[in-house]
Amino acid sequence: MKKIVFLLLFFIVMVPFQAVAQQWELDPAHTNFFFEVKHTYAAVRGQFMDFTGDVYFDPANLTKSKFDFVIKVKSIDTKIGKRDTHLRSPDFFDASKYPLMTYKSSKVLYAGANKYIVEGKLTIKDVTRDLPLEFVYHGQKDNPVKPGQTVTGLDARLTLDRLEYNVGDGKFYKMGVVGKDVDIMITLEMLR
Repeated sequence: MKKIVFLLLFFIVMVPFQAVAQQWELDPAHTNFFFEVKHTYAAVRGQFMDFTGDVYFDPANLTKSKFDFVIKVKSIDTKIGKRDTHLRSPDFFDASKYPLMTYKSSKVLYAGANKYIVEGKLTIKDVTRDLPLEFVYHGQKDNPVKPGQTVTGLDARLTLDRLEYNVGDGKFYKMGVVGKDVDIMITLEMLR
C-alpha cells in the first residue's frame, strides 16, 4: 500500500514538471532587435534598446513552448537623435499614442535541421497581423563565463512592409526617401 501511495505522489508531483517547457531569461546585453531600411540610396540601420520577453523553449516539448515579446517604441536607436525623434513622431511610429510593439506566439513547430517556426501575431500601432518567424536554433551549453548557468541562442531574419503596419502614410516612400521594406534581424541569447 505504501508503494502505491508513493507512486501516486511521484506522478502527481513529477508530471507537471515534465509538462512545462524550459523558461529562459533574455540576456539584454546579447539579445537584439535590429532593422535596416533604405534611405534614398543609403541603408539606415538601427535597433530597439528596451524590450522584454517571455520565452519558454524546449525542442523536446514544443507544445508548451512560446515566444512573446514587448518592445518599447521610444527606445528606437539609429545613432542620430534627430532621426530617432522623427521616427517616434506621428509620421512613423507615433510612440506617444502607440508606445509598444508586441509579438505573441500561438505555436512552435519543428521545421527540420536546426530550424523552428514560431507562429504568432505581431502588433505595431493599430495593426495586428499573423507573422511566422523562422528561427535558427544554435543549441544550448553551459555558460562559459558563469558556471552553473545554461545559455542558448536563436536567430531570425525577415522583411516587413512597414506601410502594412501604418508606420508612415507612404509619402516618404513615394518621394523616394524612405523605403517601405524593412529588413529585421532578431538575435536571442538566453539564460537559465
